[in-house]
Amino acid sequence: MKLYGYWRSSASYRVRIGLGLKGLSCEQVPVHLVKDGGLQHSAEHKALNPMEQVPVLELEPEPGLTVRLPQSVAILEYLNERYPEPPLMPSCSYLRARVRKCVEIVNSGIQPLQNLTLMAELKRLGGDPIAYAKLANERGLAALEAESSDAGGPFTIGDALSLADVFLVPQIYSAKRFKVDLSAYPFIAAVAARLD
Repeated sequence: MKLYGYWRSSASYRVRIGLGLKGLSCEQVPVHLVKDGGLQHSAEHKALNPMEQVPVLELEPEPGLTVRLPQSVAILEYLNERYPEPPLMPSCSYLRARVRKCVEIVNSGIQPLQNLTLMAELKRLGGDPIAYAKLANERGLAALEAESSDAGGPFTIGDALSLADVFLVPQIYSAKRFKVDLSAYPFIAAVAARLD
């Protein structure tokens, strides 16, 4: 397997965590998101992912068949189905739905609002991209805190590690970069500190 990613990309970070939890080794192929205007925009990378984003997981699920999976949610769901131990989703359908809710709070409600493309566009339009990214983190983390704090147990949702935790840890790292006061989110901050 090869993982095309960037060290500071929270989406790449999620996949690295998932691979580690599953005990899977993977060749890391760096795609610098800033150097030379962003290597994710190169023709070579665009052939791997037309969205010009990281991560992309390249693997050979059977001899002679090479596939490339972009997008962290798709990659992690694939890995969880292909390598079921340890499970990253609860067996209870209601808890699985809550885990998916937490995943989407991060994946669609926070991370895209702090990514390099949006921040560059905000700056071009005369806005303050850092202030906007901080606000996006604060709103999303408040929602995640509300969803998680009543779920019981030491993890984001309940008593077992799940994809919600895999998404939480990199997002807390990003929130710290934007100087978010994590004391406003004591439950998820404590979960992330235990997992880090």
